[in-house]
Amino acid sequence: MVWGAINTAGKSTLVHVQGRITAQRYVEEILRPHALPLLADQDAIFQQDNARPHTARLTTQFLTDHHVQVLPWPSMSPDMNPIEHLWAELDRRVRRREEAPANHRDLLQALQEEWDTIPQQDIRHLIQSMPRRCRAVVAAQGSHTPY
Repeated sequence: MVWGAINTAGKSTLVHVQGRITAQRYVEEILRPHALPLLADQDAIFQQDNARPHTARLTTQFLTDHHVQVLPWPSMSPDMNPIEHLWAELDRRVRRREEAPANHRDLLQALQEEWDTIPQQDIRHLIQSMPRRCRAVVAAQGSHTPY
């Protein structure tokens, strides 16, 4: 599994997560070293799904203690996180490479190389599409949207 975060000004490093991710690991290996620096000096809203490490008391307290505003994420809601489109783009880029990754190490290297080359303009466009996405979900009454 890999983890990454985006905002209109940049993106985090791509973090390779080995094994099972607990709330403690999420805070210490992802949020503290990677998410907080990305959120620093930003008037940002942190968006994540309801995976257990994201909603654990330890995680929510950490985010509260660091004054991180988190977007409430209702269960069974459509996945509207713009990073999901970025994951799909990352997958397409790796699959288009002339030489397919031969092993796990090669795959991680290819993912990092492709992540590093995704233009910030593309990321900004995805983030700026959020108001349209939200309107589309409301208009579809929570059903399928073109996003």
